[in-house]
Amino acid sequence: MSEAEARPSNFIRQIIDKDLAEGKHTSVHTRFPPEPNGYLHIGHAKSICLNFGIAQDYQGQCNLRFDDTNPEKEDIEYVDSIKEDVKWLGFSWAGDIHYSSDYFDKLYEYALELIEKGLAYVEELTPEQIREYRGTLTHPGKDSPFRDRSVEENLALFEKMRSGGFKEGEACLRAKIDMSSSFMVMRDPVIYRVRFASHHQTGDKWCIYPMYDFTHCLSDALEGITHSICTLEFQDNRRLYDWVLDNLSVGCHPRQYEFSRLNLEYTVMSKRKLNQLVTEKLVEGWDDPRMPTISGLRRRGFTSASIREFCKRIGVTKQENTIEFSSLESCIRDDLNENAPRAMAVLDPVKVVIENYDADKVEYLKLANHPNKPEMGEREVPFTRELWIEREDFREEANKKYKRLVLGKEVRLRGAYVVKAERVEKDENGEITTIFCTCDPETLGNNPSDGRKIKGVIHWVSVEKGLPAEIRVYDRLFTIPNPGAASDFKATINPDSLIKKQGVVEAGLKKAQAGETFQFERIGYFCPDNKDSTADALVFNRTVGLRDTWAKIEAK
Repeated sequence: MSEAEARPSNFIRQIIDKDLAEGKHTSVHTRFPPEPNGYLHIGHAKSICLNFGIAQDYQGQCNLRFDDTNPEKEDIEYVDSIKEDVKWLGFSWAGDIHYSSDYFDKLYEYALELIEKGLAYVEELTPEQIREYRGTLTHPGKDSPFRDRSVEENLALFEKMRSGGFKEGEACLRAKIDMSSSFMVMRDPVIYRVRFASHHQTGDKWCIYPMYDFTHCLSDALEGITHSICTLEFQDNRRLYDWVLDNLSVGCHPRQYEFSRLNLEYTVMSKRKLNQLVTEKLVEGWDDPRMPTISGLRRRGFTSASIREFCKRIGVTKQENTIEFSSLESCIRDDLNENAPRAMAVLDPVKVVIENYDADKVEYLKLANHPNKPEMGEREVPFTRELWIEREDFREEANKKYKRLVLGKEVRLRGAYVVKAERVEKDENGEITTIFCTCDPETLGNNPSDGRKIKGVIHWVSVEKGLPAEIRVYDRLFTIPNPGAASDFKATINPDSLIKKQGVVEAGLKKAQAGETFQFERIGYFCPDNKDSTADALVFNRTVGLRDTWAKIEAK
């Protein structure tokens, strides 16, 4: 298959192919323009993969541009996190990072040009009156009493706005378009407003800031963007995008194309709601592993390759739909099943004592790091007389379907001996504290010599050599598929979205590094927490289980 055939096809790429074939453009230049007022989420990853992926495949360029026109909600922390996320996803931006604030001087000149052409005016209605005058979807708006001011008066008043002569909300600059338009966005939209706020890039130079719809199209034009790709909620705004560029001497007219945004079950994509979760401490921060943020997914153990694959699988269309959460989990399972080394851990330990094994003996057994990849090598795992196994891996009585350890019966310990449960010891509450076993010393690496069949295999960790670890079992943050539609989305938070367990892991995991993910055999995929885990206090996060348990729940 050629490189061109391997590319994902979608309607945007078809438009680009046509533009290049007809000579409309000789190269492709896209941009990714996040607002630095929060951390990026999985929906932004779709846009990143689309914009940077197109530039990559067509040997073009993609700018990273921060839409920083709202200083009250923006922070350099968000700027830094966005840069890190784009890099982590595997993309590089063209040249220097761009900021809309880089163009504030030029945007001011364009605003003056609109005023001089009689296409903008200084408004002194209150924000409430502006909304009232705008009309509704079924009734046209009405002209502001300040709409027909002279050019000279508007220039003087706009200069007064710039010099701080108006309080916030007392005046704004509006484009003069059509108050009876069937598109609300064209009813004399505000293009500049007064804000006495320090900006993270320009400091206190400005007390007026341009609005998104005025800034975005002009930033695209100034950067020579060929294809301005955004989500469907900006479809109506395309009319204003084109109006601004058509009426100003910019010399370049990019075209805007819209695709459907990503909606994912059991989560919210609204930045306002995500911010609410953080500020009200309903989660531990923007990078909480339960959050759909890229930093949260990274902390949870998702790989950049799995997120890119997810974005590839869901495709790019104009059709609004909601993607099942299991689709995202399937991508990371496929990746980790293929690439994650194996290890053993016990999340709910109960002690096993092998009575016929020397109490002072430590045997280092060689176990494969991956059952299907010998090139990943082997590791040495210490085996001792006392072991931890999962409490659910033992029963005093069980039917034939139960393939684990049963009193009076045998099971194989992963990579080690066949053992038989002889008796148990319990506490005053009847809880089993110790399972006493015997092992068949001839079964290390061998089947029983008498031909008896051992059907079950369970994992284990040495009591003496194993390491204590906090195991954080993460699950879906919400209990319903569409929490954003609930009257109170916070009421649908899953109380079991994080369960902390005190477990034990094999000794080799002391060296586990942030960014590594392991399959804890028979349990799931786990990674060291990139904030809290240290060599002396291990913390592992569950990335995903071995199989989709929610499918069974939803089927009931």
